[in-house]
This record gives sequence, structure tokens and C-alpha cells, in this order.
Amino acid sequence: MKKTIFKQILMLLALTAIMIIPYFVFAETSAAAVVIDETASSNPMTMLKTIGEKSFNKETNENTFVEIAGLVVNIALSILGVIFIVLMIIAGYTWMMASGNEQKVTESKSTIKRAIIGLIIVLASWAIWNLIFTTFIDQIL
Repeated sequence: MKKTIFKQILMLLALTAIMIIPYFVFAETSAAAVVIDETASSNPMTMLKTIGEKSFNKETNENTFVEIAGLVVNIALSILGVIFIVLMIIAGYTWMMASGNEQKVTESKSTIKRAIIGLIIVLASWAIWNLIFTTFIDQIL
């Protein structure tokens, strides 16, 4: 009992160390990076903030319609991707726990097939969306 608890605590400490150690790396930025962006900061949180600000249109202080629509579509596609993964995990788990029950196996295969067909439809719709908005509407606006 004590051995398993000790292993769990040791694993937790190792994973925590792996997550924290990169924050203690104090690498110096190159001269080229300083010349390109004088406002660059070595703080990771500031870097993440500036990444989000790069898509912001500073001339009009608002995002364009295409940027907002693209953001909404990307969020929706991300959610659909998560749903696909969840469906695959559930179907795989059901298949593994079928214990020779053919009805559950065929149901799991059916779920996997439907999830893959749904993923293909989502990817095709994204491709159509990307074609329409990057070539036609972006040029009009």
C-alpha cells in the first residue's frame, strides 16, 4: 500500500517538475528579435497576450467581418473535433467491453463509421468555407 502511494507521489512530483522547469529558463533573445519587435517581452504571459493582439485591426480598433466569422467557424469546428474524439472513445470502449456480444460490437462499428462520416463532412464544409471566405468575400470587403 505504501509503495503505491509513494510511486504516485513521486510521479506527481516528476510531472509537476516537468511543467514548471521551462519557466526557469532565462535564455537571452537574439539581436534580430530585438530589432524586429522592440516591444517584445520575455515574459510568457506577455507573449501570449501579444499573439492575440496581432489579429486586432489597430487602424479601426475593430476586427473585420471575415476575422470574426473565421473565429466563430474555428470555434465550432474545434467543438465538433472534440465531439468526434469523444464519440470514438465511447465507441472504442463499448467495443472493448462487448465481451463477445455481437449486437454491441456492430453498434460500436456503426458509431465509428458515423463519426468518421461526420468528420469527413465537417472537413469538407471547412474546405468550402475557407475557399469562399478567403477568395471571394475577403476580396469584396
